[in-house]
Amino acid sequence: MEDGGRWVETALSAFRREYGRDAQWAASAPGRVNLIGEHTDYNGGLALPCAIDRETLVLLAPCNDSRVRASAWDLAESVEFDVGVSRRRGDWSDYVRGIFFALAEKGVQASGFDLGIVSRVPMNSGLSSSAALGVAVAGGVSEGLGLEMGPRDWAHIAHRSESGFVGVGCGLLDHFASALGQEGHALRIDCRSEQVEAISVAGEPFGLLLVHSGVERRLADGTYGVRVDECRRALDAAVRAGLAPPSARTLSDLAGVEMEALEAALEPLLFRRARHVLSENERVEAFCKALAGGDLQGLGSLLAEAQASLAEDYAVSTPEIDWLCAFGPSCEGVLGSRLTGAGLGGFTLHLVLTDSREVAEEQISRGFEARFGRRPQSLWVRPSRGARVEALGDD
Repeated sequence: MEDGGRWVETALSAFRREYGRDAQWAASAPGRVNLIGEHTDYNGGLALPCAIDRETLVLLAPCNDSRVRASAWDLAESVEFDVGVSRRRGDWSDYVRGIFFALAEKGVQASGFDLGIVSRVPMNSGLSSSAALGVAVAGGVSEGLGLEMGPRDWAHIAHRSESGFVGVGCGLLDHFASALGQEGHALRIDCRSEQVEAISVAGEPFGLLLVHSGVERRLADGTYGVRVDECRRALDAAVRAGLAPPSARTLSDLAGVEMEALEAALEPLLFRRARHVLSENERVEAFCKALAGGDLQGLGSLLAEAQASLAEDYAVSTPEIDWLCAFGPSCEGVLGSRLTGAGLGGFTLHLVLTDSREVAEEQISRGFEARFGRRPQSLWVRPSRGARVEALGDD
């Protein structure tokens, strides 16, 4: 791959040792950070993610039978399964198995593959390591099978794998961001129409600092699914109350409904879930306008509003995240802070003026250590390009 260097060479050597032959394809897909627009994707709303310069690499070689062998070298774990067997194991390999499940649903009779996986996307941290894995496997397998598919198709296959096989009721945000990312841009994604607009962030006077809360998050553990169900119930209640037509598909279809009427029709918990989604869609639009107008103060205020809504209306924050997002803006050059990803742990996002990078990172880290007794992991990331697949040789 173009910028892999020694990392890729090490992986190629590992593949050769593991399987006794050379990899024929190299597929990579990045993680993502969501600037704003959280829990809106499965509600047919708006989001503004960007791919980041941390990626998952999958090396592949097709087999002549139906056996798939996959090794995750970072985890020192290997699995073997038949492409026709759709049975979950409850671990990372489900995100590989699910790709073959999704292809079979499309009528694709896949052969087996040997796969080697290595990743620089932190796991269980809100940066979409699962989407990066799924998109990379989908891209590599589709190319290895000679299918006429592109990055958008890979995103759909990976999304179907995660939602239909792994069992996470997620939307398309993560997979689209990983597959379609553009260097120096965020992507304004309309998750209902699937329209994607590149929003330039190149040359902005701020950088993206991620600070880990120290709490791992796992979407398949249940809370995420509860939120998805609560949103469905809120929509059903709104339809029964006559606030939306029976054809309404998601909470975002309630845009324009008066909040007072919605509050009167829904039980308090469901109203709070709906209020978050509807107000978050508005914040995405406002964030894009603030970017276009160079309104740095407005960007920070919108992040603060989003964090308050995620913590209070959507209840997906944690004490560590609350503290980081409250403390971050008190540090030098920090414009605003909020959780990123589904919440329930993982990284927080901090927009930091470029000239204050080192000072702000140190102040946040030292403050967190004083409060929680441990030094947090922190990463600087930049908006980067999306997934790609390359042929490695003739044999």
